[in-house]
Amino acid sequence: MKILIAGAGEVGYHLAKLFSYESHDITLIDVDEERLAYADKHLDIRTLEGDATSPTKLIEANVEVTDLVISVTSNQSINITVCVFSKQLGCKRTVSRVSNDDLIKNKDRLDIKSLGIDEVISPEALAAEEMHLLLNQSGFTDTFEFENGALKMIGLTLRSKAAFIGKTVQEAAKVYPGIHFVPIAMQRFGTQYTIIPRGDTEFKRGDRVYFVTDDEGLEELYKLTGAEKRVIKNVMILGGSNIGRTLASQLSTNNYNVKLIEKNDKKALQIADSLPNILVINEDGRNVGLLEEENIEKMDAFIAVTENSETNIMSCLVANTKNVKKTIALVENMDYFQLSHNIGINSLVNKKLIAANNIFRYIRKGDLVAMTKLNNMNAELMEFKVKSTSLVCGNSIAEIDFPRTAVVGGVIRNGKGEIALGDFVVKEDDHVVVCCLPKSIKRVEKLFC
Repeated sequence: MKILIAGAGEVGYHLAKLFSYESHDITLIDVDEERLAYADKHLDIRTLEGDATSPTKLIEANVEVTDLVISVTSNQSINITVCVFSKQLGCKRTVSRVSNDDLIKNKDRLDIKSLGIDEVISPEALAAEEMHLLLNQSGFTDTFEFENGALKMIGLTLRSKAAFIGKTVQEAAKVYPGIHFVPIAMQRFGTQYTIIPRGDTEFKRGDRVYFVTDDEGLEELYKLTGAEKRVIKNVMILGGSNIGRTLASQLSTNNYNVKLIEKNDKKALQIADSLPNILVINEDGRNVGLLEEENIEKMDAFIAVTENSETNIMSCLVANTKNVKKTIALVENMDYFQLSHNIGINSLVNKKLIAANNIFRYIRKGDLVAMTKLNNMNAELMEFKVKSTSLVCGNSIAEIDFPRTAVVGGVIRNGKGEIALGDFVVKEDDHVVVCCLPKSIKRVEKLFC
């Protein structure tokens, strides 16, 4: 697939890196010569210096034969312009990064597709949404919803009191019949190797495991894994960035008690004026004494979303020492992910990864509705819509030729999620959730084409 990315910042570079790993034909365009030089040195892609809003520059980038244009500069107006021009010049599909949440909420009323924009995304809004979801499922470290929660993906680390430690997947299924969840991916403690669980895979203490579940399964997982179901009411947010402001607005609307700490005077005043239901503290949140003065030990959750990953990690560690139930850190450096989990931070959010997940579905074959990459694991979770011509249609799960490094997590039929076992027959219009390793993706895609 030919892909043109406008903007070589954090999100643009990350997308270019991920797409280049899959041997797509990538062109990265930006006005910043240094950013392009770095990308050219580290990635197998074409770089082009210049203004992406220039039709001449877009034509030079071969936009007329491009399958996908993704504009992710830091300027919303530039991104919209790039997408409009690219569509008119002949590109097949466009995705624009925006910073205005109001535009996302009203995208259907505005009919942005008629302008030439197929999709708009906000990495900041997506990150805030994921953090809100993590607070709702406070006993787990990672979460993702399919079809408004018909099926959920949750991740956790198995503690010694988890009921199925020492049992294989098959043994656990026999001991706990009628369960409403299925393990889809696993990583052994102290390793980087991702396992797709089979019947003979044994659960061990310290395993990081991802499950797909329905609502009933959530309650079962709390009981069987020993995860603590915490009530979150009082939340402290460090950082008045777009993410912090958006999250504070969402939480206050849902009756959380929110304190937000922002050291910039002007920004703190603006947030206080726009969000009267939250308490805004105009101080430096890196000051441990300040956190103690603001009763951090009485908080149910602490969320750090400053622009500095190190600050976010360290402040969450401080919150841990004060026995805060749930800590969430915005971490932009992917190298910190494994380290942060090992030292005790509950949940990590990376807006680049979230944005990439939303855009990735446009390059996958088959009717892909949603997808996510599992944090710090080499696996993807994809939701396919079954067509009448799909190879899976009319077959039971056991009859489908799935590779051993892929597993069906569940099926959504008529809006209701089901954990699909071997005798479940897949029908047209079903939404099938599949987890697989990268080497299996092409085989899985062919089953749903």
